[in-house]
Amino acid sequence: MVKFLQVEGRGCDHVVLWLDCDKEGENICFEVLDAVLPVMNKPRGTERTIYRAKFSSITDTDICNAMNSLGEPNHNEALSVDARQELDLRIGCAFTRFQTKYFQGKYGNLDSSLISFGPCQTPTLGFCVERHDKIQSFKPETYWVLQAKVNHEKESSLTLEWDRVRVFDREIAQMFLNITKMERDTKVESVSKKEKAKQRPLALNTVEMLKVASSALGMGPQHAMQIAERLYTQGYISYPRTETTHYPENFDLKASLRQQTNNPYWAETVKALLSEGINRPRKGHDAGDHPPITPMRAATEAELGGDGWRLYEYITRHFIATVCADCKYLQTTISFIIGPEHFTCVGKMIISPGFTEIMPWQSIPLEENLPKCEKGDVFPLSEVKLLEKQTNPPDYLTEAELITLMEKHGIGTDASIPVHINNICQRNYVTVENGRRLKPTNLGIVLVHGYYKIDAELVLPTIRSAVEKQLNLIAQGKANYHQVLEHTLDIFKRKFHYFVDSIAGMDELMEVSFSPLAATGKPLSRCGKCHRFMKYIQAKPSRLHCSHCDETYSLPQNGTIKLYKELRCPLDDFELVLWSSGSRGKSYPLCPYCYNHPPFRDMKKGMGCNECTHPTCQHSLSMLGIGQCVECENGVLVLDPTSGPKWKMACNKCNVIVHFFENAHKVRVSPETCESCDAALVDVDFNKAKSPLPGDETQHSGCVFCDPVFQDLVELKHAAMRHPMHRGGQGKRQGRGRGKGRRPGGRPNPKKPKDKMAALAAYFV
Repeated sequence: MVKFLQVEGRGCDHVVLWLDCDKEGENICFEVLDAVLPVMNKPRGTERTIYRAKFSSITDTDICNAMNSLGEPNHNEALSVDARQELDLRIGCAFTRFQTKYFQGKYGNLDSSLISFGPCQTPTLGFCVERHDKIQSFKPETYWVLQAKVNHEKESSLTLEWDRVRVFDREIAQMFLNITKMERDTKVESVSKKEKAKQRPLALNTVEMLKVASSALGMGPQHAMQIAERLYTQGYISYPRTETTHYPENFDLKASLRQQTNNPYWAETVKALLSEGINRPRKGHDAGDHPPITPMRAATEAELGGDGWRLYEYITRHFIATVCADCKYLQTTISFIIGPEHFTCVGKMIISPGFTEIMPWQSIPLEENLPKCEKGDVFPLSEVKLLEKQTNPPDYLTEAELITLMEKHGIGTDASIPVHINNICQRNYVTVENGRRLKPTNLGIVLVHGYYKIDAELVLPTIRSAVEKQLNLIAQGKANYHQVLEHTLDIFKRKFHYFVDSIAGMDELMEVSFSPLAATGKPLSRCGKCHRFMKYIQAKPSRLHCSHCDETYSLPQNGTIKLYKELRCPLDDFELVLWSSGSRGKSYPLCPYCYNHPPFRDMKKGMGCNECTHPTCQHSLSMLGIGQCVECENGVLVLDPTSGPKWKMACNKCNVIVHFFENAHKVRVSPETCESCDAALVDVDFNKAKSPLPGDETQHSGCVFCDPVFQDLVELKHAAMRHPMHRGGQGKRQGRGRGKGRRPGGRPNPKKPKDKMAALAAYFV
C-alpha cells in the first residue's frame, strides 16, 4: 500500500485526504502523508498543499460540500489514536504472552489457542462473568400475591392487581386473604383518565444500531458493523460510526425522506409526512463527530438481500420514525377497594399511533377492555386467591445489554465495541446462547476470578475508563501525548510485575477446572529423545506432549494430525506426523522437533518438511520441490507424496494447489531439471488401463510447466495460475528445481521462452 501511494503521489503538488471522518480516519491521514510527502513536489514558499475533506456520506451533495470546505487534518486526534494503539498493544502483548505461555505449558484442555488480555477486552469479559456470578449465587425467595377477579359483563371477568404487590410472609398473606374473602362485592374507589405520549425515538447512533441489530435482528455486533460499513461504501446510508443523536440545523431531512417515496413498505407514510409536514426530530446528544445514521438513497430487498436489507430497513424505519409524531394514548386507571385492601386495573387506548405505524414493534400493547364505571359503582367478586411465586435470578447478559454497560463505563469506542465482544467469543471466553445471550465458559470464569484475586483493577472498568478520558483530552489538545503514554505505561508496568509474582493465585483456580498436560490427549507418535509415545492434545492449540521428557511441541493449527507411516526424521529420530487441511486442501509431513527447533540457519520456527532444506532427506524440499510457485514470489510447489491417486503439488507459502496426473500409479520428482524454466522434471507411471498418455504409453518424464504432453493433465485450484516465466515475456525468475528450490538466484543468461510457453501461459491463466 505504501508503494502504491508513493507511485500515485509522485510529482503531485497537492493532496486532499478523503479518509473516514473519525479519530481513526485522522490517524490514517498522517500515515498517508508519511508515505506521499517525500515523493511530492516541494511547496513554493508558504503555499498550502495538504487538505482534509470532511464528509458523512458518499453522495454527490456531501462530496461537493466537502470539496468546497476543505480543512486540515487534526493532529491531536491522530495522536490520541496512536496513544491508544500503543497502550493496547504493549499492555495486551505483555499480559497475553505471559499467561499464554504459563498456562498452556501446564494444562491440556484449555481449548483456546491464546489466553489473551486486553485493557478493553478483559473488562468486557468481566461484565459477563459478574452476571454469571450473580446467577450462581442467587437464592430464590418465596413470596405471595393476592389476586382478585370481578365480573363486569356476562361471562367476562376483570383481573385486579394488588396495590401491595407482594408479601414475603405466608401468615401475613393468609391474613389478607381471609379478610378479603369475607367480602362479596368490590367498590370503585376512583376512576382516572390521562392522555399520555410515547416519545418518538432519538436519531440513530452506532451503539443503538448495534443493540437493535443484536436484540431484534439476531446479528452479532461485529457482523452488523461489517454490513453497515458495506452499506455506507455503496452509498445507501451515511457514515455508520457516530455517537451523535441530534441532527444539525442545516440537515435536509425532507430530501432524505423524498428518496423513500417509492418503497412499497413505507411509501404511504412518507408521502403523508411530506404533504402534512414533518415533525422536528427530538433534541439529542451532539458529540461533534458525524450526523446520525441516515438512509442516503432508496434500495430494494433484491438489491441488498438478506442481512443487508434487514439492517437497511431498520435504519430507514428508524429515520422516518424520528420525524413522525409521538404515539398518543389514553390511560385509564380504576381503583377498587375490597375490605381494607386496595386493588387497581389499568387500560390503554390508542388515540394517535404516530411513529408506531412505521415501527409497529414499538406500539402500545393491547390490553383487556375496562368496564365503563364511575366512583361508587359496585361489582360482584368472582374469586379472591393467594398465588405462591418465587423470585427469579437475572438472565445472562445479552449483547445489547453488554453494549449498554460498555458505553456507560466508557469501555471502547463506537468503532471498537463490536471488536471487543467478538474477541471474547473467538477466544472461547463466552459462548453465544439463544437470544444472543453471552454465557461465560470455564476458562472465562477462571480468568476473571483470577484477576479479581490478584488485582481487581485489571478487570474492573474503572481504570480503562480513566485512560479513555485521558485519551479524549489528548484529542482535544488538553493533555500531552508523551506524558499520558508514559504515566499509563508506568502504572501497567507495575501491575504486570505484581501479576507475574502473584500468578500462583490464578493457577490455584486453574488446577480445579483444567487437567494437566500429562493427563490429557492420546498417544500418537514417538519422542526422539526417550522413544516413548507422545500424547496428541487436540484442544486448541493442538500440540504434542512428552510426559517423560516434560516437553511440549507446537503443531500447525486448523487441520488434522496423524502419524506419517511411522517414518522418522534423520536428524533427531522423532516420528513424523502428517498435517492436513482436508481432501481439497494442503497436507505435508513435519518433524515435531524440527518444527519447533529449526535445524538449519535458513529455516524458521513453524516450517514443515515441505520447507526443510536438508539435502538428502526423502521428505524435504530438496527432494520433493518441483518449481517456483505460480502465484507468490517466494513459494515453491512441492509434490504431496500422500495425495495419490489424485496427485497434487502445493505451494509451501501460499494456498495454491495444482492437481495433476489423476489415477497415476506413481509420481516421482526427477533429479533432472527443465532446460527452459529450471523446474524439476517429473516421472509419471500410469496403469495401462487408465493411461491418458499418447500411444497407450504408461510412463513419461517431463516438465509440468513446459511439456505439451502434460498440458491437459494439470489443473490449478485456489488462485490464478501464472508461471513466473510468462510475466511479460522474459520474466524475473529463480531456480526452483530439485536441490535449487531455495537458492537466491536463477541460472545465468536464461533462455527466451519458446512459443509453446506462450500457449501454456494462456492455458494456465
